[in-house]
Amino acid sequence: MPVLRRTVLAFLEHPGIDHVMVVMHPDDEDLYLAAVKGLKLLPPTTGDETRAQSVEGGVKMLMAGSEVAESEIAHAIVLVHDAVRPLVTARLIDRCLARIRQPGDGEIGVVPALPMNDSLRRGGDRLNELIDRSNLLRVQTPQCFRLVDLYNAFDHAELDQLAPTDEAGMMLGLGHQVAVVEGEERNFKLTSAEDFERADAMLAQAQAPRVGIGFDVHALAAGEDLWLGGVQIPHDRGLAGHSDADVVLHAITDAILGALGAGDIGDHFPPSDPRWRGATSSLFLEHARELVEQAGGRIAHVDATIICEAPKIGPHRDDMRARIAALLRLPAARTSVKATTTERLGFAGRGEGIACQAVATLLLPEDG
Repeated sequence: MPVLRRTVLAFLEHPGIDHVMVVMHPDDEDLYLAAVKGLKLLPPTTGDETRAQSVEGGVKMLMAGSEVAESEIAHAIVLVHDAVRPLVTARLIDRCLARIRQPGDGEIGVVPALPMNDSLRRGGDRLNELIDRSNLLRVQTPQCFRLVDLYNAFDHAELDQLAPTDEAGMMLGLGHQVAVVEGEERNFKLTSAEDFERADAMLAQAQAPRVGIGFDVHALAAGEDLWLGGVQIPHDRGLAGHSDADVVLHAITDAILGALGAGDIGDHFPPSDPRWRGATSSLFLEHARELVEQAGGRIAHVDATIICEAPKIGPHRDDMRARIAALLRLPAARTSVKATTTERLGFAGRGEGIACQAVATLLLPEDG
């Protein structure tokens, strides 16, 4: 897969990203079109001699376009990312977005960074002065700002004088403060042949598919709210259970745990523990997703089948898919929700309860 396509997909597949635009050299149009074929992107814009000038062109294009409504511009957020950092994760994007939405006093942007762990010395052919590394950081991307703030910064900055190497440097040169969130070692920049070999090795580790199956059932009871797939559905009864009894999220959670070989939902959230009484089942599903991420894997697809006579699932299916996709950091196209009946046979046919069966497909390291 072309590096650009992998990088673009990381943002297109993130539920918090609405649009993606590529800034490119005009001579690379054919390569660009081949790399992003079939992807839904904003029209690209051409770069300039420096990074700052290229990003400025992209920002001005966003402000002048119709993709961001005028009433939403004040709240719009833009993330500037190096195309040669294709292993950026949804977790890192999440951290940047969360911090920019709750900035500290005087903070106008957010960058991911990592501490400098190697010893540093000045020198050429021979080592010389030791450099204190305690306050040194390796700055990464995406660098995150409110669109209006970044636009205004470019409007006021004398780029020739500041000569910023990135957007954070420009903000600092203008007297603003930029917050730091934890970066990731895997979010490195592809520069040398060794970098490509390292990236290939990391990607090759996450190619083994694992499939898990989950099943859950709860009784319908008066006086309870009905939650299915993270969506509250109007009905004369709801599902009874220790938590909110969302059979769809429970089944998907168990399917993911099964694919991981990590037990079942009761092992992680025992019904005997009062902490989970009345808890929203989204907590369980997010926990399962985090376990996958900690294992170095990703969720490829989930499929759930709801078994009941009532209520009708069709009117709520899209809302369920959207909610499940958001919880799992997946595009809706990689989630599926279906429904069936038992032809009035058994407990579901008699309207005594609702069941759900789910299948989850994960991609995990070969030794994971």
